[in-house]
Amino acid sequence: METLRPVPRTLLRDRACAAIRDAIVAGEIEPGTVVRDAEFAERLGLSRAPVREAFARLVDEGLLESKPQSYTRVTPLVAADVRDAAAVVGAMHELATRVAVPRLRPADLEVMRAANDRFATAVHAGDVDEALRADDELHDVLVRVGGNRAAAATVARYTPLIRRLERQRFGEGGSCRSRGLHERLIEACADGDVDGAVRATADIWRTLADPG
Repeated sequence: METLRPVPRTLLRDRACAAIRDAIVAGEIEPGTVVRDAEFAERLGLSRAPVREAFARLVDEGLLESKPQSYTRVTPLVAADVRDAAAVVGAMHELATRVAVPRLRPADLEVMRAANDRFATAVHAGDVDEALRADDELHDVLVRVGGNRAAAATVARYTPLIRRLERQRFGEGGSCRSRGLHERLIEACADGDVDGAVRATADIWRTLADPG
């Protein structure tokens, strides 16, 4: 049967990595928790090899830390690390925005507006998962239209570190990001105001780079 082919090892690694990353970012696996490949392989229904590969990637992303022959554990939530990640991710979003604004179509703007409406509704309802999904969808429009693969890859790599802080803030009564800042960004995009859109993007990410 042509449809039943062996699943590539890289795909298993990617699936394991995504599942473990999501659990860490959601706080289901707390900072300092020691993780073991055998345990996670059993929980995920995989062999140990793709789980070990996933652990290695998550160490590289800063969500796990490993001491050879000793332990692999979830990293603590360190404000300085989040500031560094937010500065880098913010710069990539500014780059994407500068390139994307002249290319945006009306349909793209509608996606951004709808995402911001869902974001505001989710924040009001205390639904952190939906708020962050909507926030991602809004900003991903600019990253996608900007078309810079290196910027997109950098955003994907470091955003999970930032999400951990956003979830913590949300749990403490924070609102993740400001709907008003999003509206500024969208209106600048609609007006074709590249500099205004970049300034709005910088302001959005500055709120994360300064946990104050």
